[in-house]
Amino acid sequence: MPLALLSLALLPLAGGLALWRYAAALPPLDMAQAALRSTVVLDREGRLLRPFATADGRWRLPLTASGVDPRMLAMLTAYEDRRFDRHPGVDPIASLRAAWQWLAHGRIVSGGSTLSMQVARLIEPRSERSLSAKLRQMVRAVALERSLGKAGVLDLYLALAPYGGSLEGLRAASLAYLGREPARLSFAEAALLVALPQAPEARRPDRAPEAARRARDRVLDIAAARGVITAAEAAAAKAEPVPAGRRPFPMLAAHAAEAAVAAEPGARVLRLTLDGRLQASLEALAAERAASAGPDLSAAILAIDNRTGAVLAQVGSAGYLDASRRGAIDMTAALRSPGSALKPFIYALAFENGIAHPETLLDDRPARFAATYAPENFDLTFQGTVTARRALQLSLNVPAVDLMEAVGPARFVARLRAAGAGIVLPRDTAPGLPVALGGLGITLTDLARLYAGLARGGAVPDLARRLDPQGAGRVPGHAPGQMPDHAGAAAGMPVADPVASWYVADILRGAAPPENALPNRIAYKTGTSYGYRDAWAAGFDRRVTIAVWVGRPDGAAVPGLVGRLVAAPVLFDAFSRFGGEPEPVPQPRDALVATSAALPPPLRHIRRDSPKTLGATLKAPLRIAYPPDGARIDLGLSEAGAAAALALKANGGVPPLTWLVDSLPVAAGARRHSEWRPEGAGFARISVMDALGASDSVVVRIE
Repeated sequence: MPLALLSLALLPLAGGLALWRYAAALPPLDMAQAALRSTVVLDREGRLLRPFATADGRWRLPLTASGVDPRMLAMLTAYEDRRFDRHPGVDPIASLRAAWQWLAHGRIVSGGSTLSMQVARLIEPRSERSLSAKLRQMVRAVALERSLGKAGVLDLYLALAPYGGSLEGLRAASLAYLGREPARLSFAEAALLVALPQAPEARRPDRAPEAARRARDRVLDIAAARGVITAAEAAAAKAEPVPAGRRPFPMLAAHAAEAAVAAEPGARVLRLTLDGRLQASLEALAAERAASAGPDLSAAILAIDNRTGAVLAQVGSAGYLDASRRGAIDMTAALRSPGSALKPFIYALAFENGIAHPETLLDDRPARFAATYAPENFDLTFQGTVTARRALQLSLNVPAVDLMEAVGPARFVARLRAAGAGIVLPRDTAPGLPVALGGLGITLTDLARLYAGLARGGAVPDLARRLDPQGAGRVPGHAPGQMPDHAGAAAGMPVADPVASWYVADILRGAAPPENALPNRIAYKTGTSYGYRDAWAAGFDRRVTIAVWVGRPDGAAVPGLVGRLVAAPVLFDAFSRFGGEPEPVPQPRDALVATSAALPPPLRHIRRDSPKTLGATLKAPLRIAYPPDGARIDLGLSEAGAAAALALKANGGVPPLTWLVDSLPVAAGARRHSEWRPEGAGFARISVMDALGASDSVVVRIE
């Protein structure tokens, strides 16, 4: 008897020793797969912009208990593990109940698994349901709780629990089935997410909504029975429908997200400077306006914080998944012709170099530059003498080319490049006067940066796209919580000095707004590329710069695609969605505000040594081609009958031409080819004069 009692007393010790030896013999738990998460791209406030699947195609988004609705966590523990906060990883009461049910029924009825044991099974999955497998889970559960604690174990469950198909973890399931983050859920939604991991394939709402409903309602009944919710709340939750489909994951700022992942492929959480709410609003705006503008058209929008250079919104297309609009192409990075959108920078350099002032008078008349280049205005009319202010507001071409000639196209292009813009010229060509009207390539991103430079007194910003991972709300290189006036340094040399930049900003703020928009709110300029291929609008106030492009990604012409009519309304709408009252750029202390008459004499009018009138710059000056000077011409005057007519021919000059013989006009003149019928023989002086006063004469003898 004493021996039997001793054996009985030693039995727990022997069992404990055996269990210890069993645990010691187990290999270390491989946590590498459990630590694997999807890459997520977040906005400046931590809101999800776009998740990416893991390499093996699973959606396992990072999540901790702090990001989950507390009512959902209460339901989870009430349903899965009532004593989660009190047991060491294994619940003895639940285990004894499971053992009794097994003995009573001859099969496993309930496993008595705790959340910790379920996490162990998810980390080290095994297909069999045996006592050996259950023992292994118990050992692993205790080890997990000792190493990670309750909070760590709960976080692993929330990240690894299966929800059907490729969905793993509560966050992926909440987004896919409910279309929202799990931070705030209804009772019905929380109960559904608690129920699914028990049989994820059999209860998938997108395939078995009725099974999902029954499982959800059981969770609600248990939650009510255990005091987590009231019976009335459970009844109301049961009345809610179960989602019958799967929603797409968020895909905001798809192009920016892809670029961030490509730049740092090893990172699992990438936080951008984008404002998620503004991004979503501008993406909807781009899609709406592109659709109304016509088929195959896309749109791109870029918004920059002028103080920091942070990109607040980057809309690369009118719909990333819209193949008809080639939505996968990021048009913020595509080289396109800017049309007149670069004219403000011609004026800025002219102002900076003392060539002109906003009130300097310029001539908008028919003119020819470099002998062959004769620009015309968009509406084929001319305004005569106008101020530089008016010329830029009306986007007149002749004054812009006039100033470009004074500034120098090579110097202009070099200045833009020195400021950080990637200007691309046609192959094997040097900068020429046509660059004033868009004869070059630039991206929407670089155009926006240049305009942001005008808002910053000429200092073109280096764009910040990532937030410092070491500090929330922090631009790299700056103190936490600090948003400096000029983030980092400018990208290169200033695009213009502060006074010239303000002159341009003040001019553009007075430009006439598009239809139904309020005037004098933002400084803006539009552009239309040759052949109606690209419509541009870029604008700024003190706070933000926004640039817009509309067109076909393949570069095809679109009749009627004009910057002022198509892109400018998008720009003004984008500013209204940014919110707040626009703030003008502050005036520098040494800016000269004066009328044309009050300017210093050299600034009152552009006076050039080389005239650019059409008649003064033609390659072929006005010349009489026939008859040649000194010729003797027999017209048959010595014979009986009427004399033959003398043909007259001139080259060059500006029509209409006036022919004269001995200072008397020829009745059949006003053309390059004319004729004169003499009344008698003798010498005659034949002259021709063009519309601008140029003339030529010859003396011939008529016989």
